[in-house]
Amino acid sequence: MIHELTIRNFAIIKSTTISFRQGLNILTGETGAGKSIIIDALGLLLGDRSSAEFVRYGEKRAEVEGLFEIKPGHPAYAVCEGFGIQLDQDGMLVVRRDISSTGKSIIRVNGQLITLAMLRELGPWLVNVHGQHDHQSLMQADKHIRWLDAFGEHQLEKTKQEFGVLYHKYRKTAQDLARMAKNERELVQRIDLLSYQLNEIEKAKLVPGEDDKLMQQKKKWANIEKIFEGVQDAYASLYGDQRGLEWLSHAMGELERIQQYDEQLAPVVEAISSAYYQVEDSVHQLRQMKDRLDFDPMLLVEVEGRLDQLSGLKRKYGKTVNEILEYAAAIQDELDDIQNYDNRLQQMEKALSEAEADLSVEALELSMLRRDLSKELARLIEEELKELHMERARFEIEVRQTHDDKGIEIEGNRVRVNGRGIDNVEFMIAPNPGEPLRPLTRIASGGELSRVMLAIKSILAITEQVGTLIFDEVDTGVSGRAAQAIAEKLARVAKHRQVLCITHLPQVASMADAHFYIQKQMEENETSTKVSLMNEEERINELARMLGGAEVTEKTKEHAKEMILLGDERKAVN
Repeated sequence: MIHELTIRNFAIIKSTTISFRQGLNILTGETGAGKSIIIDALGLLLGDRSSAEFVRYGEKRAEVEGLFEIKPGHPAYAVCEGFGIQLDQDGMLVVRRDISSTGKSIIRVNGQLITLAMLRELGPWLVNVHGQHDHQSLMQADKHIRWLDAFGEHQLEKTKQEFGVLYHKYRKTAQDLARMAKNERELVQRIDLLSYQLNEIEKAKLVPGEDDKLMQQKKKWANIEKIFEGVQDAYASLYGDQRGLEWLSHAMGELERIQQYDEQLAPVVEAISSAYYQVEDSVHQLRQMKDRLDFDPMLLVEVEGRLDQLSGLKRKYGKTVNEILEYAAAIQDELDDIQNYDNRLQQMEKALSEAEADLSVEALELSMLRRDLSKELARLIEEELKELHMERARFEIEVRQTHDDKGIEIEGNRVRVNGRGIDNVEFMIAPNPGEPLRPLTRIASGGELSRVMLAIKSILAITEQVGTLIFDEVDTGVSGRAAQAIAEKLARVAKHRQVLCITHLPQVASMADAHFYIQKQMEENETSTKVSLMNEEERINELARMLGGAEVTEKTKEHAKEMILLGDERKAVN
């Protein structure tokens, strides 16, 4: 449940803290006072998208903070642990959201920063909000399957998971097959292109790394004269009379002759001796290089020609010879795949047939479970509607399939399939005796929709593990006995769950365990919204206002007081 909600600089709310209680929490006030703003603020704590419009005019940021209590073993515990959020033994959870004037928001849970995606995973386990838009979902037949699946969540969970895995496999196989079979002409053109490219690369007879070697050869042949002159000069400096090698030999001989008189000369003698033999070996190599440097200009022409050929291939197929060879290997693999097209197409068609057969079995199982659940949910909704003064109404849930030649085969017929299964679910109602069942989307009035929605929510409240339910004007379009029935139904739900309800009906407000008044105030040319918990006398005045409008009389006060007393009696009985 939610214990406390603090709002600062949010829309027209400057600062307010609301301490909610267990049971039925009622919020009332004049139209435009800011009742829905409270729901919007709570929505931010549950993962709704933020906006700069939420920040009060003239302020830099808005703040919304909620204190929630979750019991051990609740699914929210596992979600928090998965995010690394530590929970105290008392199960208190503080969710805070700061929104800047630019629209960006910062989210913290028990002081730890989390992302919006993480909050959206946690939020639905904390509070279930039934807003006015939920009536619209009842008027959209394609949304009815969600209500049925929510009712049978535990019974359907395993089958839906298995169906999801098979559906993903079926869809992927079908898409792969469609890509393969889309256009044979494109395949022929692709074969021609790849064959030409592969032939061009193979004719070049590339050798891995040869481009680097050719560049080295080009560099050498382009500078052959400089190389020859350098080698010649170096050789002449080292070999011959009065040259480097002869002087090294002379130094080595002199030191060897005198080292017997001084042992410290031994390392020097060894170093010069080593240098002499190394230089002698280098002189030998220089002589061989000088003799071999017989330059043929055609060698440079050949190297440059080969480099030009490689350059042309690089512009098409890769930056290096190695990349070109890798591209050629990829071309060969693709050609092999295309040339084995018929065999692979047959294999893919067989795989799709097998995937469809498996999917059909699981889809039929899911559909049968939904049919059983639809009968049970329809029966429970009828019972709830009787308590909401629709005693003679009949309610059924139709589960059917749509024929589709491109669908999957189910019991000899091809039917449409999507990520939810093969079923189309639609709520059917006959509000009055003697009328045939018709789609709820076509015949239900606003008051009937409100009662059907409350009936569904009442049923789901028992099965859901969410501790707090919020009803934003669930009583739209009803009055009189129906309004009283809705009030009693909300009070009954509030015995099992914490309920927050925005209402304009005094019948609903009279059943409150905690009654909050929302009013708009003008202070120093500023408009703000104030939320306050009313005492007994204030409750009487508020109900009198709701009963009599702008003028509150002693008679309306007496009537209001009587309604509160009757509400207490009915809550005690229920």
